[in-house]
Amino acid sequence: MIRHLSKMKLLAVAAALPLAVTACGGGSSPNTPPPKLTGYNAATTGIVNASNKPGGTLNLISSGDCDSWDPARTYYAFCWDMQRLFERTLMAYAAAPGAAGTQVVPDLASAPGTANADATVWTYHLRSGIKFQTGAVITSQDIKYAIERIFATTVISGGPTYVICLLTTCNASGASPYLGPYGAGHPSLSSIVTPDANTIVFHLVKPYSDWNYIMALPGSAPVPAALDTGAKYALKPVASGPYEFVSYSPGKSASWIRNPYWVRSTDPIRKALPDAISLLIDSNPADVDSHLLAGTADVDIGGTGVQSAAQAKIVTTPALKANADDPTDNFVRYFTIDPTVPPLNNKACRLAIMYALNKSDLQLARGGDYAGKITGSMLAPNIAGFDSTFDPYPNGAGNTGDLAMAKQELTACGHPHGFSTHMAYINEGKSVKVFNAAQQALARVGITLLPGAGQASSYYSTWVGTPASIVQHNLGMTQYGWGADFPTGVGWWYSIVDGQAIAVSGGNSNIPSLNDPIVNNDINALEKTTDPATRASLDHQIDVEVMNQADFAPFLDEADLTYRNPRVTDIYIQGSFGIYDFVSLGVVS
Repeated sequence: MIRHLSKMKLLAVAAALPLAVTACGGGSSPNTPPPKLTGYNAATTGIVNASNKPGGTLNLISSGDCDSWDPARTYYAFCWDMQRLFERTLMAYAAAPGAAGTQVVPDLASAPGTANADATVWTYHLRSGIKFQTGAVITSQDIKYAIERIFATTVISGGPTYVICLLTTCNASGASPYLGPYGAGHPSLSSIVTPDANTIVFHLVKPYSDWNYIMALPGSAPVPAALDTGAKYALKPVASGPYEFVSYSPGKSASWIRNPYWVRSTDPIRKALPDAISLLIDSNPADVDSHLLAGTADVDIGGTGVQSAAQAKIVTTPALKANADDPTDNFVRYFTIDPTVPPLNNKACRLAIMYALNKSDLQLARGGDYAGKITGSMLAPNIAGFDSTFDPYPNGAGNTGDLAMAKQELTACGHPHGFSTHMAYINEGKSVKVFNAAQQALARVGITLLPGAGQASSYYSTWVGTPASIVQHNLGMTQYGWGADFPTGVGWWYSIVDGQAIAVSGGNSNIPSLNDPIVNNDINALEKTTDPATRASLDHQIDVEVMNQADFAPFLDEADLTYRNPRVTDIYIQGSFGIYDFVSLGVVS
């Protein structure tokens, strides 16, 4: 999937994380910079080339444009990271490497939101005097208006929509009675109250302990109603952060200069060291790699790693490898095994597939050792409760498959000589290699895997995103990947395993249509509790329950080999996004 849904990234977190912390600086004091880490993978554990020296131009590059620069419409993880340069939100992820970066901290808010006893009413107070690039002071009404825009799905579409059914009572199909601020009368959303210019209160329709994380999504960035251009707002959003757009050519380039009204003392997250930032969009990934290795670009913002040719050069050249990182990106690659497609309605048939897969070959198909670590469970490394040792269906010596167990399960499911089914996959690149590896592995026990190739443009929305399409095309297996929209158990589990999240009409992420009462109840419990130990326990418990269904066959906790220009300072892998944190980067000018 395209770094959503959301494809957020990071390092392993084995212990529970607090829901929020009250403060976090944007790096060390200018007078006491931290030690300068250097070398391969150094940015996954700390800050490389630590320096607080301002100035120069940061040259960014990417093989693709953002899905949208409108904070309410963007859903690619690297775009969420880029939003931090020019937009501020009520809450935000800490500017820190490792586990610390998964914590949400106050941004526009002066403190984390405070909730009532059942977490249905959340109150925030804004920092004083923060301004847009126009010089106008940002008020609570600007934030309310920004969130109201998310409801106008016929005008503003594409971004996360959690707020819609948390702030209004949706119908069975997920539609809200409130339609946003556009149109006659510009109605106001009554569940958001702004008693004064510095206070905003949210009245939710159900308890939701992760609301501080929702307020760290880009959609809570303020939008001045008078300057809102609706569907065209993405062309030049009004900055509340340290940089403002100076130019943007869709699909080609963008550039930013300092927002003169941004005040460093009011922003505990952003270092904003460069005087200017440029972005070159080059659709040829090999060209992107060439720019990086030549030093004409500093960082690839896509964060999906270099291509195979550049990877081979980097890992065999010590001087280049010293400027590379291979972070685990918290994106789990897996197959779904759909019980709505016979004979996979028999659990033993699904288990036969689980045991017959050759995860070593699947890892190789995704790029080898630098593509990530083989896994046996569904929970991502950055979610509290993750247990790297949990592997309920061991894949045999060398992770090449347990063929004896696979044949035993085939006999148990009444197909001792195997059966046939189709696998859905995107008909390009690594997805084809993964299909071929799976096909060869299953053939060893008589299971015939037939191609069910789909187009990237419709794969997630309809080909596998519609339950009826799964049945109609006999898609017993699908290739899929998931990264949490926010790094909590609710952010991870809800969309992919909760029966309440099944989207019948399209865009469904619960591909096997899992609707297990125990799983659903545990996710409901997660939504209500803030206790870290309880949350971690529930996260692992859901992992156990989901794996027991044998509807999911995870095989890789993904990683991406990335390269950083040695002239870049203050560079680290941000804990939630799993890519470099753009708000802290500086350059040797």
